[in-house]
Amino acid sequence: MADHQRIHPVDLEAGNRPSTPLVPSGSFRSDKGDPAQAQRATNNHQQQAQRGYGPLPPPPRRVAPPAPPLPPPKRRGRGCCCRFLCCVIITIVVLAVLVAAAAAALYFAFKPKAPQYTVDRLSVSAFQLDPSTLTARAAFDVAVTATNPNTRIGIYYERGSSLSVWYEQYRLARGALPAFYQGHRNTTALAIAMAGEVQLGSAVVSGLQDAQRQGAVPLVFRADVPVRVELGRFKLWKVTSRVRCDLVVDRLMDLSSPIKIKASNCKFSFKL
Repeated sequence: MADHQRIHPVDLEAGNRPSTPLVPSGSFRSDKGDPAQAQRATNNHQQQAQRGYGPLPPPPRRVAPPAPPLPPPKRRGRGCCCRFLCCVIITIVVLAVLVAAAAAALYFAFKPKAPQYTVDRLSVSAFQLDPSTLTARAAFDVAVTATNPNTRIGIYYERGSSLSVWYEQYRLARGALPAFYQGHRNTTALAIAMAGEVQLGSAVVSGLQDAQRQGAVPLVFRADVPVRVELGRFKLWKVTSRVRCDLVVDRLMDLSSPIKIKASNCKFSFKL
């Protein structure tokens, strides 16, 4: 009998296995990773699928984190407006502080005082009432005293003044003040002639006669005078000096004797 043939196992995979490594030593790996590691991962995946675990999901891939969103663009228009308004407000506040400081310095340096005015005498040189038309024609001579109590402030009285005498809302006469300069601590007496005519109503004439019988006729003396104030060597801008004197006289229509002023109250103010 022929010699029994012996069968020796042969490793089939060993014949096909490459004798040299796929990646030479000392070289860099490719971008796809190590081929041997990838092959082992594939074999493990197939073995698990054969053991009944079913198909497994592919290994997770590393995903780069998303880039952070860009911030929204800044609105520059509103910021510019706010900065502009802040600059304007700061400028106004600084100017107001400077003006207030300058005014305070002038006040303490010159110590201004308001001038004083009094009506010393009021005489009626003529007063005629037309009974048919109730028109009154009057002429007055008024003595006014103006006092400047300031030691370093002078007053220039300019042309264009307006003086008037009123009974209720009716102007009986008008006149003007002469232009002159009033120096420091000066008192000036002025004689002013005033005249005019006005048409009165019957009720006004009746009220005027009743007031004269009682010996108390109310009159109002008004004066609007343009003046310039002198501070030291500086002459300021022109302003209007307003004077109002509330008078009470004993009579108005009787010229047999001088009129007496029973009460006088004068007020002074400036109109810019």
